[in-house]
Amino acid sequence: QVQLVESGGGLVQAGGSLRLSCAASGRIFAIGTMGWYRQAPGKQRELVATITSGGSTNYADSVKGRFTASRDNAERTVYLQMNSLKPDDTGVYYCNVNVWTNSYWGQGTQVTVSS
Repeated sequence: QVQLVESGGGLVQAGGSLRLSCAASGRIFAIGTMGWYRQAPGKQRELVATITSGGSTNYADSVKGRFTASRDNAERTVYLQMNSLKPDDTGVYYCNVNVWTNSYWGQGTQVTVSS
């Protein structure tokens, strides 16, 4: 089994920054793509960013140029650096980690951006 522990959410003013972390533990031989998704109130969960084991990244258009995904394979941790935050970035952020053919989700961390 794989466990994911997220941290780094909080309340920030528009224009501010936050850094999310998600650490994976458990019976893991190799981690594939890791990513971040978010869900705003009343909306479906949407992709924010993904990063492959080789470091290739993919971002939602709404966060390009503002958010940066990175990972530390030795620490089994994925990060999301969020800059120039906007009120529309408010939501619960979930990390996602793929191990072999299984996909795991973190518990979610709240990000609130005030105007």
